[in-house]
Amino acid sequence: MQYFLEHLATCVSAISGVLAARGKSVDLFGVVVLALVTSLGGGTVRDTILDLRPVFWVADSIYVVTATLCAMVTFFVARYWTGLTPLADWALQLADAASLALFTLVGTEKAMGAGVPPLVGMAMGVITGTAGGMIRDTLLGEIPMVFRRQIYLYATASLAGAGVFVALNGLVDSNLLRFLVLLTVFGLRLAAIWWKIHLPAFEPSVNIHQG
Repeated sequence: MQYFLEHLATCVSAISGVLAARGKSVDLFGVVVLALVTSLGGGTVRDTILDLRPVFWVADSIYVVTATLCAMVTFFVARYWTGLTPLADWALQLADAASLALFTLVGTEKAMGAGVPPLVGMAMGVITGTAGGMIRDTLLGEIPMVFRRQIYLYATASLAGAGVFVALNGLVDSNLLRFLVLLTVFGLRLAAIWWKIHLPAFEPSVNIHQG
């Protein structure tokens, strides 16, 4: 099940990477690079921190194939199916929320399976869910989504899902646990977008110049 979820997360994350590049004048090669960074970046950081060698996509290169194929199909569909244009923002939000939920689950489960303490497992879940998107946004010259107030409970949703996994791990059936984690992250993320729920943030400073 975990292997299937990892590939599903890789595909969905690659799609979000492609959609994030819309309107940026990025060519096909650049789009594939962004998709690979988005889908493989978080897991790479996780495995490096946990010293899990080789890194998951080095041990099994089919992850690279999955991300590349999903990216190329999405690129051509999004490029030539003009009817997608009005839905592009929502499509990106949904793909990114799904990717966040799947990678949070996969990251937390893999970390806990490696025998780390619960808090470390939660941190690894959040890192797996968010690091790839952070690298993608940085390459695109944008403030990472995880730091934007208007993105609404991005890392917070991931942390909540990782917390659900740690709290219920071993207490409920594994498939039910996975479902609850996915529901928590995806549901909380969509609810935050719909109702514009966000954490308190610093307001922009105002410079007052006196004559």
